Amino acid sequence: MEKIIYTIDASGRTLGRVASEAASALMGKKTPQFTKNIVLPVSVTITNVKKLSLPERRLAGKSYVRYTGYPGGLKTTSLPEFITKKGLAEVIRKTVQGMIPHNKLRRARMKLLTITD
Repeated sequence: MEKIIYTIDASGRTLGRVASEAASALMGKKTPQFTKNIVLPVSVTITNVKKLSLPERRLAGKSYVRYTGYPGGLKTTSLPEFITKKGLAEVIRKTVQGMIPHNKLRRARMKLLTITD
């Protein structure tokens, strides 16, 4: 089977719409050979990340939570702070990763995602 390449243009689109389209393509749901337990040779490229539409309500309301493992170690990061630290590409990567099933194929599918500015 030959490799299928999907290109998603993020300019003027919201974060969730771009991420759900990318997750669907990475899982292989857009191909006729879709099988749940196989990573298909599908490559997804997201372009024009800088032109992604993020409304003010999303910037104010979205936060990322992580736990260090120690007592009192619950850390929260707001979306604007996360963008300045890690970049907009990492926000998209984290969103797509949350939409892919949490199983052994997840890491292999995420390696097929490339994000360009």
